[in-house]
Amino acid sequence: MNQPNPQAVGLAAEPAAAIGKYRWTICGLLFFATTINYLDRQVLSLLAPALSKEFGWSNTDYANIAAVFQFVYAISMLFAGRVIDRMGTRRAFVLAIVVWSIGAILHAYSVAIGSTFSNILAAAGIAAVPVSVAGFMAGRAVLALGEAGNFPAAIKATAEYFPKKERSFATGIFNSGANIGAILAPVTVPLIAQMWGWQSAFIIIGAIGFVWMGFWLYFYDSPAKQKRLSRAELEYINSDAADAAAAAPGKAPWFKLLAYRQTWAFTAGKFLTDGVWWFFLFWLPKFMAAQYGVSATEMVVPLAVLYSMTMIGSIGGGWFPTFFINRGASVYHGRMRAMLAIAFFPLAVLLAQPLGYLGIWVPVILIGIGASAHQAWSANLFTTVSDMFPKHSVGSVVGIGGMAGGLGGVLITKVAGKLFDHYHALGQIQTGYMIMFTFCALAYLLAWCIMKALVPAHKEITDL
Repeated sequence: MNQPNPQAVGLAAEPAAAIGKYRWTICGLLFFATTINYLDRQVLSLLAPALSKEFGWSNTDYANIAAVFQFVYAISMLFAGRVIDRMGTRRAFVLAIVVWSIGAILHAYSVAIGSTFSNILAAAGIAAVPVSVAGFMAGRAVLALGEAGNFPAAIKATAEYFPKKERSFATGIFNSGANIGAILAPVTVPLIAQMWGWQSAFIIIGAIGFVWMGFWLYFYDSPAKQKRLSRAELEYINSDAADAAAAAPGKAPWFKLLAYRQTWAFTAGKFLTDGVWWFFLFWLPKFMAAQYGVSATEMVVPLAVLYSMTMIGSIGGGWFPTFFINRGASVYHGRMRAMLAIAFFPLAVLLAQPLGYLGIWVPVILIGIGASAHQAWSANLFTTVSDMFPKHSVGSVVGIGGMAGGLGGVLITKVAGKLFDHYHALGQIQTGYMIMFTFCALAYLLAWCIMKALVPAHKEITDL
């Protein structure tokens, strides 16, 4: 008979009131940052059908704009982790949200920016891209540069403020901010655009980040300096013996991190699955418009329902490993068992296109199941880093994996744009979506097999 894991049940043994709860205030701040992050990211995709008509964009044009965001995001993720490790979580998060808020607002001035950019290219003898495409590319690049800092900083803050047994749950909570952002965006963006124009949607949503920054500066400091943190809670946060030994800051060169199979396992998981979420995020409004003829305002309820489903995956996925851990599994094996179970749920997406003739709600529910599974997967995938690496290198490893995930997203976005234009010309756009949905359904099982092959058993890294 399996015995409960003492580490996993330690939280229940210690009354929450005696420990203190300030760490959950930090989790709340990370949740709202992630909500804002996804609000800013979603504005373009929701306005894409209308903007495509206004500026004459093809699917390839839109894919190029989206791919610029993903490419810059991918490269920035690599350096974001390093910058966060060196600057510290507090200052680095401020820098990130200032940059991405400015980038979000710049979208409103894309035509003027694109005109300048195109003139510079023309003067250099380089074939210029359309003005609107160039302008939105520039806005997306600045947005991506700042947004790349959110997840590495949030994961690092979680590693600083939570013991290992709580990290996947805390990650699931702040990661669910992505779902709230994705829900709020279709509720607010089309309405703002309808009332005051599409430019106002970018400006108003982009300005929210500066409000969050004030709360962050007021409430956040490192645990050792945090005056609102009780001694009992600080001791609880630092209760992992291995982390306590590794808490001293140190340098972890990229090449040294790449020597570990644990780094490659996380990187493979991100490369294969991040693009699925990017695809859903950037292409679902276009999918609904192309196959069901719905307008931006008519998408509000279907998208809100779909992304509401993903909240269940995000928070439930963070809790799921404890089901196995409390029954005797180690932290690593409990997490991997949970991730394997989660990896089967996206197979529902295979039915989205064949059953789509039944109406828009069939693919909405089936894709919602797949997107919910992604969030459950993501909460656990992020936590594998803080499970195995010392705190001072977490941001760098997350950055490496984030770069891989972004590059995977670029690949999927570019392939999708080409596929959709090709099959649209043939009058068979449904075939293009079926191909993409098939990859989305199978990506997680493939990723899990590769990760398990690279790291078959938990081995904590202590020599960094």
